[in-house]
Amino acid sequence: MSASAQALRCLKVQEYPSLIKYMGSKSKIMGFVVEGINRVRDDRPICDLFSGSGSLSGAIGQQATVVSNDIQAYSGLLADTYNRAYREKSTPHADHLLHLAGEILRNRKPKLTGNYSRDLSLNAFNEEEERQRALIDQDFDYEWHIFAKNYSGTWWSYEQCLWIDALREVAEAYKCAPIYPAIMSSLMFAMAYASQGTGHYAQYRDAKTNSSYRDILIYRKRSIAHYFQRKYNDILDYVPKKPVIYDHRSTALDFKDCLQKFEGGTVYADPPYCFVHYSRFYHALETLVLYDFPKLQLQKGKIVKGRYRENRHQSPFCIQSQVRGAFQDLFEGVKNSNSSLVLSYSNTGMISLNELLDICKSVLSKRNIEVLTTDHEHMTMGRKEDRQRSVKEGLLLAYV
Repeated sequence: MSASAQALRCLKVQEYPSLIKYMGSKSKIMGFVVEGINRVRDDRPICDLFSGSGSLSGAIGQQATVVSNDIQAYSGLLADTYNRAYREKSTPHADHLLHLAGEILRNRKPKLTGNYSRDLSLNAFNEEEERQRALIDQDFDYEWHIFAKNYSGTWWSYEQCLWIDALREVAEAYKCAPIYPAIMSSLMFAMAYASQGTGHYAQYRDAKTNSSYRDILIYRKRSIAHYFQRKYNDILDYVPKKPVIYDHRSTALDFKDCLQKFEGGTVYADPPYCFVHYSRFYHALETLVLYDFPKLQLQKGKIVKGRYRENRHQSPFCIQSQVRGAFQDLFEGVKNSNSSLVLSYSNTGMISLNELLDICKSVLSKRNIEVLTTDHEHMTMGRKEDRQRSVKEGLLLAYV
């Protein structure tokens, strides 16, 4: 343990509301992560280099300054909900936000009149879904329509997509208000729990059997408004009534750029472990936040089933030929910023913990280096037998 860490008050994991379902979330082993941070930190900021769902901000953001970074823009809003959002006298109630969204919908002429409350046959259900998916080829005469056009009949129904678009339009009016991150996070929560997928958006499920049809129908009947209201009220109970005292910041930078700008402190790095890219699993959240009408990925001239954003981010930590160089860059960035490091990785990663340790020692040769391990049930976000996998999680610590 560093001398400066011994003199500081230990951070403790505080309770915080869950905002979205997220692959590889450290929420269940947050105590283990914070233990590692306590062993090496000083009184400078903590940089959450791959902040993802913002769990670290939720756990310690009321006790220390956190710089939350992730190449995906949605991550910054999740972290800001924990770290920077607060209530004012003018903060709207959930009922008011839903009223505004409802007024928007009442003033729009619907393109379809799907009804999932009817007792549809499997074939009729699939025909209804196909009609909704065909909206991607239609023009819309109003601006806020990305989800109705691109995602109807996929992870969400047309009606659910109308509510997503309307609430996103309402949120935009509060973009300069301190409660804006909470509005957006509540909408991301509603999207996750109304989605017919498993919590991510790699591919939606098809109703191939009566069993899968009945399961999908459960989620088609879920109300975006209900889940939005539930989480928004939850967050209002959590956030303070005045601005936070810490100088929290959120950035959407490549990890190398973030480390170059970081003025030093403790870096917590939780990079991707495997070959799948988070931009594939959470592209819908990125589109919700940016609302930039992205081009969709094509394959053989057709839009791919997952309706992914074209040119989405590809992490070098997920590419076998690049992962070693990526860790080399990470360790170099920590060294150049004169920071301590807490790095999460597992025995199921793209490289072994031993190889990772060797790279660390080659770059940070003048640091004290420790490895802590714990057993962990990793969530795969699937609906199959391996929804959870037993893995050994490691924390690599490097400090002066």
